[in-house]
Amino acid sequence: MVLDELDTPIVLAPMAGGPSTPELAAAVTEAGGLGFVAAGYLPASELATRIAATRALTSGAFGVNLFYPSEPSPTARFDAYIRTLAAEFTIGEARYDSDDWAAKLDLLVADPVPVVSSTFGCPTAEEIARLHGAGSEVWVTVTTVAEARQAVAAGADVLIAQGAEAGGHRGVFVDDPADDLTDPLGLLALLQLLRAEVTALTKDVPIVAAGGIATGAAVAGVLCAGAAAAQLGTAFLRCPEAGTAPLVRDAITEPTPTMLTRAFTGRRARGLRNRFMADHPDAPVAYPEIHYATGPLRAAARAAGNADEVNLWAGQAHSLTPELPAGELVRTLSADAKNALERVLSLRIQCY
Repeated sequence: MVLDELDTPIVLAPMAGGPSTPELAAAVTEAGGLGFVAAGYLPASELATRIAATRALTSGAFGVNLFYPSEPSPTARFDAYIRTLAAEFTIGEARYDSDDWAAKLDLLVADPVPVVSSTFGCPTAEEIARLHGAGSEVWVTVTTVAEARQAVAAGADVLIAQGAEAGGHRGVFVDDPADDLTDPLGLLALLQLLRAEVTALTKDVPIVAAGGIATGAAVAGVLCAGAAAAQLGTAFLRCPEAGTAPLVRDAITEPTPTMLTRAFTGRRARGLRNRFMADHPDAPVAYPEIHYATGPLRAAARAAGNADEVNLWAGQAHSLTPELPAGELVRTLSADAKNALERVLSLRIQCY
């Protein structure tokens, strides 16, 4: 198990769309954690290039994250929204694709990496078996007990528990508007429920905790709650190795509240609240169609430094994000987590 071989229980979240780079993944791995290359929005050929670039920078283990493809959205579901946007902005084509899922899977079977993770859904048992046959572990992002149950049944080696605090897209298998009527599970609640579920299934499936983790103390907290490791994304956005846009680097230092929205992509995601999100609270479920339609307006906003018309994906603890090299950040988080765990142990001994 790759988790058992890490020097520190810190995993880099795969942040597709810009922040993820081979340099960032390699730096986290070199510091003793587990780096991840985000495959989302890349053709298989570009993913192959980034895997090769990461291997050139580290001989350690790293993972690749894939977006599990959703079903195409009916045009009638998003037509009115697209017309509304087109009246004010220059937008692109609202189109569907599978994010090159089949080609990426073939690539990772032919040229395996230690870990392959999925977001937005669970690979089939047959797909997981193919990756296992190539020597890769398969980690599946889950947000509920039901999703975890499905992932374990399909053969997942590790569950990534994504709490509601996490920045970026929710990893839900099905983005159902009916779920908006209930609060999504926060990380600690989800961890407790998943630990109970895994125990009930008598399965030895480790859990990696993700969502709102920004400090070593928070890393220690999720380890105490039963996680085998902590996955952090927003915490690495200001690292020099990250491909984060300057606009985002600046915005996440401010104490701006976050909110969940479908306005930019048609799939629920957490980002810093801005005018575009506030103006479109009822954006429909239509991913990736809306994602592609809003691509030009988001690119124009980034180029103009306009924070009100671009997706500023970030977790709830974003204002704590430091500006440090990734390796130094991993070492700092690790040392702070160790100190926090020692304080907990000391307090426990004093209580007895």
